[in-house]
Amino acid sequence: MTLVTMDRITFESLSAERLGWACMEPTFQQIRAKSPEVKNEAISHLGRGQRALCMFRILYGHSSNSAEEYYGWICYLLDQPGHWEGVLEGLQYFGDFALIQLLEESKGIFAARNRRVGRGWGEAAIPDLNTDSELQTAVSGLYTRYQQITSGSLRIIAEYIRANPEQFVVFSDPTA
Repeated sequence: MTLVTMDRITFESLSAERLGWACMEPTFQQIRAKSPEVKNEAISHLGRGQRALCMFRILYGHSSNSAEEYYGWICYLLDQPGHWEGVLEGLQYFGDFALIQLLEESKGIFAARNRRVGRGWGEAAIPDLNTDSELQTAVSGLYTRYQQITSGSLRIIAEYIRANPEQFVVFSDPTA
């Protein structure tokens, strides 16, 4: 388990979004553009709280910029063995049941669409939104709710990190 080194003033002053990112940045530098095996190995060495944060950040970092990214990334996570379950376990660890519910609802809607058009998760693609107005409407609504819920998710996670810093950071100024 690798903890990030940070001074207490920085730890306390970072926004909810930045705090979670700062706690995972060394791990992401280690796994960026690496094989799935390298990524899985690095994640397996994280503590439980770190792993939960990592899986949330993987979801959030790839799905928060647009409805198209949300759709594409949810389908990608569902196509990758263990990824979807890892995200849900991470959210459960933090008690983020609102986001779990939204993700499960999204999965159901996307799975129904896949069955309707005879596709698997690996075949779902962002251009589908341009050719399927029903899907586009559904994704747009889900993404709007996702944006609202994840602002709360960031707060929940930051509160957990601040209450349990020993799981995420080593303070460079331990007596401050």
